[in-house]
Amino acid sequence: MHNHEVEVGISSFLNLLLFAVPPVLIIGYMAMVYRTNKKYRKWPGIRITFWVIGVLTVALAVAGPIAEQAHASFTAHMAIHLLLGMLGPLFLVLSTPMKLLLRSVPIAMGRFIGKILKNTYIRWITHPIIAALLNFGGLWILYGTNLYILMHSSSLLYFFVHVHVFLAGYVFTLSMIYMEVTVHRTSFRLRAIVLILAMASHSILSKWIYANPPTGVETSDAQRGGMLMYYGGDAIDLILVIILCYQYFSGRNNLQEVWKHEAKNASKSTSIAKTILFPNNKAMANNQFTNKNPHK
Repeated sequence: MHNHEVEVGISSFLNLLLFAVPPVLIIGYMAMVYRTNKKYRKWPGIRITFWVIGVLTVALAVAGPIAEQAHASFTAHMAIHLLLGMLGPLFLVLSTPMKLLLRSVPIAMGRFIGKILKNTYIRWITHPIIAALLNFGGLWILYGTNLYILMHSSSLLYFFVHVHVFLAGYVFTLSMIYMEVTVHRTSFRLRAIVLILAMASHSILSKWIYANPPTGVETSDAQRGGMLMYYGGDAIDLILVIILCYQYFSGRNNLQEVWKHEAKNASKSTSIAKTILFPNNKAMANNQFTNKNPHK
């Protein structure tokens, strides 16, 4: 009886927390936008939209009708996985809240946050390989063991599992596409390889669920959930692939423009140097800078 009362109390507190956090996050973000727009260039409206959609997507996954159905339906649970661990984090990363925070705090606080971002633990956990292992490795543990059925018997365990799903999805997305302030960057090739392997792991797990339902899940329900995981996950991963490739090719084009600009400046500098060093002898100036001997 006592354990049941404790469980009800924990459940009520977590529900209250889940309903209170989204409005606070949206209002806080808007307040920072309003404050920084007075000092700096206007914050893009699309990022505000991404933030609102991201917060509402996560809120829908943990406190809406889908969340209620997920206790009895594996298909609804899988919808939560897509919203909480993939789509919601993608929108939140695209809204770049860390950039907004850094430009809204005093310089001293910004330096402190910068030191935290340079921390070895942050560098380790945001590495694409580690982020992928935490994200998709956690999913294999959730659906490949009794953890899935156990979390439905404990509100606290249920809460922590979903917190992990969200944070792992957010960090993984953050490590794939560099929209945010990222101190420790890795190459495009490494991120592309990790993303391909992560997509394969996600697809294999969905097929495994289709053929091997988790403990306590009916076969038909597991098959619907596996199909939702397979096709829904691929659709969201495709967005990641498009953004990653766009950043790569956009970066190459920008780099080529920089090279052209530097080459043009170098040519101008050479012309100026010729004029200064050899003001009355253009032939000698040209020969000096082209390493040609005028007597040959």
